[in-house]
Amino acid sequence: MRLKAPPLGAAVPPPPGAGLAATEAAARACTLCAPALPLGPRPILQVSDTARLLITSQAPGTKAHLSGIPFEDASGDRLRHWLGLDHATFYRSGLVAILPTGLCYPGRLPRGGDAPPRPECAPIWHPRLLPLLPAVRCRLLVGTYAMRWVLGPGPGLAERVRNFRTLLPAHFPLPHPSWRTLVWAKRNPWFDEEVIPALRQHVAAILN
Repeated sequence: MRLKAPPLGAAVPPPPGAGLAATEAAARACTLCAPALPLGPRPILQVSDTARLLITSQAPGTKAHLSGIPFEDASGDRLRHWLGLDHATFYRSGLVAILPTGLCYPGRLPRGGDAPPRPECAPIWHPRLLPLLPAVRCRLLVGTYAMRWVLGPGPGLAERVRNFRTLLPAHFPLPHPSWRTLVWAKRNPWFDEEVIPALRQHVAAILN
């Protein structure tokens, strides 16, 4: 199943009291961080006022930037495996919303790895979009940037993920599904043994 990528546009702020369609269009057209983005702006998100599961992740990677489709890569395959969702269900915006902490690809760090999400992004767009997603029953916090943005400073990644039950039903913390997580999971076998089964059960209950 291939999805049509959204086109680029010019920055247009949403009017006061704008609905979801207008606000989403404004977010997709945002060019605020253009001078700091090595590949230029291309905001990527997936939203619907009927979505029950919200995924807040880090920021799109290079493959997502090129395609305009979030998690259409190996990390997305890993995340879908964790969730127990097939490709078609994952991209049903009426069920699953995707709103990263940074909507655009932020570039690379000098020593490798993606740069942090642009700090201007989430404070502008999350407060505008989240009230327009009234059906969301759980927000997955994928990676440390998402956890810090939503939950604030606190325990490290492993502690937050292992104690996921303290955040239910509103939030479910997860590591970022990059290849590096495979090494992390081997050091923390409780992730596959305890967290993944509970995650799949929780997601299935929400979507079904």
